[in-house]
This record gives sequence, C-alpha cells and structure tokens, in this order.
Amino acid sequence: GRADAGPADPADRHRLTALTGLAALSLDAMASVAYGPEAIVLVLAAAGARGLGYTVPVTLAIAALLAVLVASYRQVIAAFPDGGGAYAVARRHLGRRASLVAAASLVLDYVLNAAVAVTAGVAALTSAYPGLHDDRLWLCLGVLALVTGVNLRGVVDSARAFLVPTAVFVCAVLTVITAGLLRDAPLSTEASAGHAAVLADDATTVGVLL
Repeated sequence: GRADAGPADPADRHRLTALTGLAALSLDAMASVAYGPEAIVLVLAAAGARGLGYTVPVTLAIAALLAVLVASYRQVIAAFPDGGGAYAVARRHLGRRASLVAAASLVLDYVLNAAVAVTAGVAALTSAYPGLHDDRLWLCLGVLALVTGVNLRGVVDSARAFLVPTAVFVCAVLTVITAGLLRDAPLSTEASAGHAAVLADDATTVGVLL
C-alpha cells in the first residue's frame, strides 16, 4: 500500500481544493476590495461634486474589466490545463520578447501589490488603534516577513494557512455591505473629509482626468 501511495504523494501535496484554491489564488483580488473602492471614492470626492458623479461610471468600468478578466482566465485554464499564465501564453502565441515583457510586468505587479496591500492593511489597523500609528513602518515590515515566511512553505501549505483569514475577510466584507445597505446616513464623514482635504489641491489641477 505504501509503495503504491508513494509516487502519488508529490502530486497530492501540490493539489488544491476549491476552498484552498480560493485562498491561494484570489488573495490579490480580495485585497484590492479592501482598499480599492475607498481610494477611488476619496480621489473622486477630492475633485468635488462633479468628481463624485463619476463614481458609478468608474464602478461599471471596473466591473466590465473584471468580466473580461474572468473570461480570459477561463480561456487560459482551458488552453493550459497543466498550468499557465501571462508568460506561458505570451511565449507560445506571441514570442519570446512579448513573454519577457509579460514576465517583467508580473514581477512589478507582485511587488506593488504586496507593498500596497500591506500598507493599506496597516493603515486600517492604525486607524482602528491610533496608538500604533508611530510603529506603522515596523508593522508593515513584520506583516511582510510573516506573509513571506508562510508563502515559502509552498502553495498548498500557504493556502491552508490563509484559509481562515480569507473566510473571515469575505464574511466581514459581506457584513459591511449589508450594514451599509441598511443605513440611511454615513456613520462618520470626518475621516473622509480629512483625506479629501489633503487631495483637494492636487485634484483641482487634474480635474476630470481623475
């Protein structure tokens, strides 16, 4: 029995279920949910009433982009069932130069995604606990080290480690959306007003380009 199970072990170690796949492959998209809408609304609010009028069109444009991404991913999965991404697709269909551009873009994207996600998470934490504000740099470095350490254990192990936080995050987002739909007025506008004031000077010079 052990002899039969041995060769299959390596494959089993790298096999993801639907739940672990959600935790392993969608964290960057989920992280964007945490800070993306806030960033969009704050910048549009800094542009004034006319800027806020673009909230719905911008949201619809993002939803359309997500639909295109989903359709593209489905095609890539069908064409590369053993695994593939921007580099593999570009390498096969567009050549070496295009594949290197795609690979370089992915490296930049991963670095920026980690930087923005970590800083946004720590900013939210220090917003809830102002006493930690002066330690935000060390908090960012600590979170980055923790995430790095977990990911070095491999895709499957890291997915299992992130499974519970992912479920908590999804439930929290659904709770916030539900609470927001049930409210008839904002809970507080002081923080938004402060952020908008900081951006106001720059925003007025850019205007509708926002």
